[in-house]
Amino acid sequence: MAKELSAIVKLQIKGGAANPSPPIGPALGAKGVNIMEFCKQFNARTQEQPGKLLPVIINVYNDKSFDFIIKRPPVAAQIMELGKIAKGSGESNRKKVGNISWDQIRKIAEDKIVDMNCFTVESAMKMVAGTARSMGVNVTGNSPFNNN
Repeated sequence: MAKELSAIVKLQIKGGAANPSPPIGPALGAKGVNIMEFCKQFNARTQEQPGKLLPVIINVYNDKSFDFIIKRPPVAAQIMELGKIAKGSGESNRKKVGNISWDQIRKIAEDKIVDMNCFTVESAMKMVAGTARSMGVNVTGNSPFNNN
């Protein structure tokens, strides 16, 4: 018989750096999960991605057991990494903080498409470009799309 799901916890944790301090400890402790066991498993599965911010969805069952799914880094974090910027602009329509090319947008879209709600790389590229624009990052080069 399948285990009954009691809670779903969503967190963003740096790869290989999970520890029982906040926000992980209080979020999982309130659900009765063995915090150290989660930290050990998470760190083992993300040791090849040190320092990258990774969204994780933790399914907690009635018997206090758990499993978790690690997603790809957020689009905004990948844009900041490739664009070599510290943070997005507070006034994205007036102050631009960096540039990113369509080739870099394609790379991000191909990496993140498994977590996005789109079916083609082109639609994922449009979503990534929109995120970049809202962060105050210019998208340079000619658009690969027909502007009809």
